[in-house]
Amino acid sequence: MTGIDWIEKFKAARGDQQFALLEGFHPLKHALRFHADILDVVTDDLEELLALSRWLAPGLTDTIEASSTVVSKELFHRLLRDSRKTEVLAIARRRIVSAEVVLMERRQAPVVLLENPSHLGNVGAAIRAAASAGASAVVTTGRHDPWQAEAIRGSTGLHYAVPVAHAGSLGAHSGPLVAVHLEGDPLRAGGVPQDAILAFGSERRGLSDELLEKADHCVSIPMEPNVSSMNLASAVAVVLYAWRLVQ
Repeated sequence: MTGIDWIEKFKAARGDQQFALLEGFHPLKHALRFHADILDVVTDDLEELLALSRWLAPGLTDTIEASSTVVSKELFHRLLRDSRKTEVLAIARRRIVSAEVVLMERRQAPVVLLENPSHLGNVGAAIRAAASAGASAVVTTGRHDPWQAEAIRGSTGLHYAVPVAHAGSLGAHSGPLVAVHLEGDPLRAGGVPQDAILAFGSERRGLSDELLEKADHCVSIPMEPNVSSMNLASAVAVVLYAWRLVQ
């Protein structure tokens, strides 16, 4: 495959919602561990990539070596499209999930709902926290596609460990809608139902009045005086930890 072919292939993948771009070793590692369909793996330094794999994921080293294509440093930089240092780029198929199905199905663990998040890195970090805690899914609303490369970097590829879906807005759903809000009741262990939809707003705007009106219950994370907000991913981790304490 020529350099132009690679450039066109990665350009098409960035714009196609069937595919995900994995930028860096950790996203590739987790995608492989959770059996993603990896289509292409590209590096400009195979020895460095394999050394990293032997250190951090020795069980995947043979798979990574067999699937990798080595390209020039100039071409690799053009595929990456910025100055970020990384060892590998890959194209994988997304795990397509219906937000409507996720929100309506019976569940044994909460769904994390991110209402109109503004920062894709925070979206990815929230997905990472949700996957670590065993949430049943993550659903986002608003203009951002949660499968963009920046979000996948933030999740370290754990999009493949938990269902991730996007919805225009919160529609029909099953289970109690629990809004995480500064004026809610203080969060306590056992205060999060296992079938809850946990709604989080952005750091700047919080949850919309429309969603708060729909909420069955509001909870707040106890914080020190004059501390008025918490990073989105940290808030997700704290609330899910309160749920996990009684599991």
